[in-house]
Amino acid sequence: MVRDLLKDQHPDLAGLAVREVAGGWGNQMWRLGDELAVRMPRKEGAPDLLRKERRWLPVLAPRLPLPVPNPVRIGEPSARFPKPWNIMTWVPGEPLDHASISRGEHAADTLAGFLRALHVAAPADAPASSDRGAHPKECTDGFEKFLQAIAPGGIAADVRAVRAVRAVRDVWDDAVAAPEWEGPPVWLHGDLHPANVVVSDGTLSGVIDFDAMFAGDPAWDLAAAWLLLPAGASSRFFEAYPHTDEATIRRARGLAALKSLFLILMGQNGERGLPGGKPTWGPAGRAALDRVLTSGGPSRPSPA
Repeated sequence: MVRDLLKDQHPDLAGLAVREVAGGWGNQMWRLGDELAVRMPRKEGAPDLLRKERRWLPVLAPRLPLPVPNPVRIGEPSARFPKPWNIMTWVPGEPLDHASISRGEHAADTLAGFLRALHVAAPADAPASSDRGAHPKECTDGFEKFLQAIAPGGIAADVRAVRAVRAVRDVWDDAVAAPEWEGPPVWLHGDLHPANVVVSDGTLSGVIDFDAMFAGDPAWDLAAAWLLLPAGASSRFFEAYPHTDEATIRRARGLAALKSLFLILMGQNGERGLPGGKPTWGPAGRAALDRVLTSGGPSRPSPA
């Protein structure tokens, strides 16, 4: 089908090798030659998210210091495939949920540099998010749902379930109590977790899957300090990402706990897991949650 779509709409690319890319949730990816990928929606809301990538990635990509997928061709709905689809630039590297970071300080500096470049005030017509971006206090129902789904089996093998649940709640309660973001909405990736970044030579080398991008509170992206970086690297990250007030760090740490629970549930089989299970996400989520719980998080005095 991919070959036929290319022959119909982009015949100059139809001779390139087509290879399925493992993974994907809202979209299925197909490698196209060495430098491109075909991105095809497979969930109900995915077409609108692909249109968002088409609109905004060409605006953001030129000023970002890491490679990101950029739309280069548009696939129109047709009798062969009734949804829009994109041809994107391919970002080389291994997804972090299948790899590891060995150069922690380098990765912390790299992530901070990427987010400094991304987190600028967004225009008035920047997209909003229907399920991300709110203050943690607005996300408590989701937190409770995730925590209750995981708690019966324990959260970490070396911690009693009751103690682990209490520790996670403490982190969440602290985030809920933190003041709200008072700055302008900034551009956010919106879904930074181990399957949405790639690594090469032991460090971060690219960021992928921008279909959740929106404008809002930077804490939603700063949670990546615990979700992506190895133990002990979050302090280095916040040193390299300047002007972060203590309240934002508290919200970010709580959101990192929330996202870790989500990853754990995505990796679980059976009735307590989430649809579309990803076996590699569970271990990544458990490792991230352990970093959240064993790190008090760097703190900064609130600006005067």
